[in-house]
Amino acid sequence: MEFYENKQEPEKAVLVAVDTGEYDCDSSLAELEELTMTAGAEVVGFITQKRDKPDNALFLGSGRLEELAEYCENNEIDVVIVDSELTPVQQRNVENAVKVRVIDRTTLILDIFAQRAVSNEGKLQVELAQLKYNLPRLTGQGTKLSRLGGGIGTRGPGETKLESDKRHIRRRIKTLEDELEELEKRRNLARARREKDRVETVVIVGYTNAGKSTLMNTLTQAGVLAQDKLFATLDPTSRALTLPDGRKVMLIDTVGFIRRLPHNLVEAFKSTLEEAVCAKVILNVCDCSDPECAEHLEVTNSLLDELGCKDKPIISVLNKCDLPISENIPRNLPLSVEISAVDGRGLDKLLQTISEVLPPSRARVKMLIPYSDGAAAAALRRDGVIAEEAYREDGLWFDITADVELIDRYKNYCI
Repeated sequence: MEFYENKQEPEKAVLVAVDTGEYDCDSSLAELEELTMTAGAEVVGFITQKRDKPDNALFLGSGRLEELAEYCENNEIDVVIVDSELTPVQQRNVENAVKVRVIDRTTLILDIFAQRAVSNEGKLQVELAQLKYNLPRLTGQGTKLSRLGGGIGTRGPGETKLESDKRHIRRRIKTLEDELEELEKRRNLARARREKDRVETVVIVGYTNAGKSTLMNTLTQAGVLAQDKLFATLDPTSRALTLPDGRKVMLIDTVGFIRRLPHNLVEAFKSTLEEAVCAKVILNVCDCSDPECAEHLEVTNSLLDELGCKDKPIISVLNKCDLPISENIPRNLPLSVEISAVDGRGLDKLLQTISEVLPPSRARVKMLIPYSDGAAAAALRRDGVIAEEAYREDGLWFDITADVELIDRYKNYCI
């Protein structure tokens, strides 16, 4: 008896792009190549074309499309991956021309997210994004499965297979949105509980594969999956972290960002990204050995602005300083720390910086409370630490240390 190993060869892919000058085409293609390898395919070639804009029907020019079809036939290509979001018409026409499967950048990212999702919420978010993206791209299966087909016994009211598919997808989208809404309510309750318990949060954000999960593991021994792959982490992880001044904070790891992140994904993962909105401090982690580290920082900052985080303290964490540092690293950052999450270099300075920029949780003030507001005096005595108090003609005088939130509530009495 002989045994044979079933070895599945990776799909062969050719990457296609139209260089319109809106962004760096070479960098975007390099990133697409890394995404393709992360998804498990092998890149065997690149085809680009300079145009003012992609062709409305064929994406590429007709001549370039013929070259692509010939290249696919000669190199046994399994899939064509386009570095843009294709319209349904463009995708169908290119597939008809090259005779192989054609996907775009958004579909590729969605596929990677589907591989990486672990938690129930992550899986629901990915499925919702996929359904919303595929809904307008359904082509149906003609009339062979239709109740409106031609011939005896098919006349009368009914619906086409395409209409039936769309109806089922819309129903599934509504179900997923309802489930995610329930999960978001739970997340909001947990967030409200943290605020009530005065738990301060520090969120790790940044470009994908910048070392966020490695930093999380080094600081908290969280055991988060950390791989040299794009989007290794999709599900947020929270762990307690003690700062040098003794304060405890909640450190949260989040999904990585990327250039031209599909809108459906931003919407689907909005509840996850909202952790950054409620954080006291944000750590923007980037790979300082990457020649495009400055652009990666800018991409993350732009997405943080969209989420409404521009007024929060943001520390630029320049990770992987154990590798040769890129010459393109920005030197005018208002608040930055160089670290290596692998060997621990610079982590003490990072923790100290977090302590310094984290808004103080307690403060010592002097207050004069009128005798008419006995409730304020009772609340301050109950929740604060009074170093000295005195009864004066115009009110009750306190030298008190209390939570900033409590002091802010009675800030009109501060002197």
